[in-house]
Amino acid sequence: MADTATSGTESTSTPIEKGWPALKQQIIQDKIKVAQWAIRLVTILFTFAYLLPIFGSPYDAYYKVLLSCTATNILRLHQRLPRISFTREFLTTLFLEDSFHYLFYTSIFQYTSPVTLVIVPVFLFALLHSASYSLTLLDCLGQNSWWGARLLISIVEFQSRNILKLCALCEILVMPLTVLLIFTGRAGLLTPIVYYQFLQLRLASRRNPFTRNVFIEITNTFSTIAMKPSVPEILRRIIGSLVELMRRLTPVHQ
Repeated sequence: MADTATSGTESTSTPIEKGWPALKQQIIQDKIKVAQWAIRLVTILFTFAYLLPIFGSPYDAYYKVLLSCTATNILRLHQRLPRISFTREFLTTLFLEDSFHYLFYTSIFQYTSPVTLVIVPVFLFALLHSASYSLTLLDCLGQNSWWGARLLISIVEFQSRNILKLCALCEILVMPLTVLLIFTGRAGLLTPIVYYQFLQLRLASRRNPFTRNVFIEITNTFSTIAMKPSVPEILRRIIGSLVELMRRLTPVHQ
């Protein structure tokens, strides 16, 4: 009975009041998520430093964006797959993780010349995820705190689907861009081949269907264009061949 009374007293103990103590407790309890949030803010800052090179080198800022993205996804993988094992099952699970996809992505472009389109999805993902966790931290301070920041966060979250679609579109457009980079001497011959593997991973993603859906939309658009009577026969055949290739790339999900 004494134990029951004690446990009842502990369960009805007064929670920590909103404010800095609650924020401190949240940071202590959620160290990895807080670290991810902080690194994503760094990613955003370095993106602006690359686009608006007022201080420092834009090239350094570009590669720091990729490095900070790498750090974020390593932490995310640690959350999702805390135990590493050299088995086929583990590797299969690893390849399905979106965090692994973007580790692969950043490794591809660490050794190519800076291209703005490459860091657009990195920036957008950092913006979207940092906004979500920023709201959690602001709630620790109180519902009415920092209303200006809450307004900006609500705008980002309201546009979350459009942001994810834009990320997906960038991932797809980078594929032909890697081919063009070869002819300009800004990427190696293997870059499109390796990026093709990344794009296949994104199309097969279970957690994020946006790349696959946008890819299907683009395929259907090209197919519609090819069927128009005003399109020359030669161009129709080229577009038709491209559509067939894109349909073979699209994984079939039950």
